[in-house]
Amino acid sequence: MAVPEEPVVFLKASNTVAGPYDDVWIPPKSVKTDWEVELGVVIGKEARFLRSDEDAAACVAGYCVSHDVSEREFQLERSGQWTKGKSCDRFNPLGPVLATPDEIPGPASLGMSLDVNGKRMQTGNTRTMIFDVYDVIRRLSWFMTLEPGDLISTGTPPGVGLGMEPPRFLKPGDIVELRIEGLGEQRQTFVPTPMPDES
Repeated sequence: MAVPEEPVVFLKASNTVAGPYDDVWIPPKSVKTDWEVELGVVIGKEARFLRSDEDAAACVAGYCVSHDVSEREFQLERSGQWTKGKSCDRFNPLGPVLATPDEIPGPASLGMSLDVNGKRMQTGNTRTMIFDVYDVIRRLSWFMTLEPGDLISTGTPPGVGLGMEPPRFLKPGDIVELRIEGLGEQRQTFVPTPMPDES
């Protein structure tokens, strides 16, 4: 995809949140479930119309590992909003820690990586993000009021399955491990979504 002039904004439903070691559910009819390691930023106080990086930094409660799982066919091929490919149950494992700003004083240079079945797929650093953490917060605050507890996932390094040649996507039994410097590691097994009892 072309480098955007503005951050791409989408919403993830609250029921996407899962623990860092929980199984992740592959949705029924999914053919393109994909991985994305991202730095998560948790907002600590109400923010609107921010004008400076200093104002944005003052609104941060902490940082965490965020796995922005995506279903690319839902997201890109079925028209409408990206939210359709981002909001499936358990599509946002978080943690294992929430580090406060004094523990991560410079979120602009954190190494990150992601492996699938023991093979490295993503390697990156927050210093190469198109929009840095404070810029993202500041820009978003002009589109919506940010509230305490809101989570912002800030973007992913190269190496997602969609970008491979040929593309590669997750299937039941795949194990994804991801980490960000100073914020710990996650490990998930991808499994089919349990279907409701139809009786």
